[in-house]
Amino acid sequence: MGVIISEDLKCEKQYSEAAKRASRMIGMIKRNFIDRSKETIIPLHKSLVRPHLEYCCQIWSPYYKKDIKLIEGVQRRATKLVAGIQELNYNHRLKMLGLQPLEERRMTSDLIETFNIVNRKYDINPELFFSAR
Repeated sequence: MGVIISEDLKCEKQYSEAAKRASRMIGMIKRNFIDRSKETIIPLHKSLVRPHLEYCCQIWSPYYKKDIKLIEGVQRRATKLVAGIQELNYNHRLKMLGLQPLEERRMTSDLIETFNIVNRKYDINPELFFSAR
C-alpha cells in the first residue's frame, strides 16, 4: 500500500497500477460470480474495485484527460458487468446503478479534506495550505 510518485513528482505509474489492480478485480468478479444483478455487482464494485481507484486520491488525483479516461474507463467496464444495461451509455448506467463518476467523487473528497483542514479537524495549520484574501 502506497502511492507511486516519480522523481519529477508525476503519478502516471500510480494511474496505470491503480487501473491494473482494479481491472484484475473486475476479471475476478467476472470469473467467480454468475449472478450479474445490480444487487450483486454494486457491492462487489464498491468493496473490491473502487478502493483501488480512490486510495489516497487526494495525493495522486489525475488532471490530464488521458489519465482521467484511464481511471474512469475501469469503472465504465465495471458497470457493464450488470446484466441488462450494457447497451446504455455510461452516464445512464451510473444513474441506474446509483453511482457517481469517479472524477466527481474525487472532487467531493477534495472538498471534504479542504473543509477538515480549514475547520482544524486535523492538527495542521490551515495557513500552510490556504491564504485569506
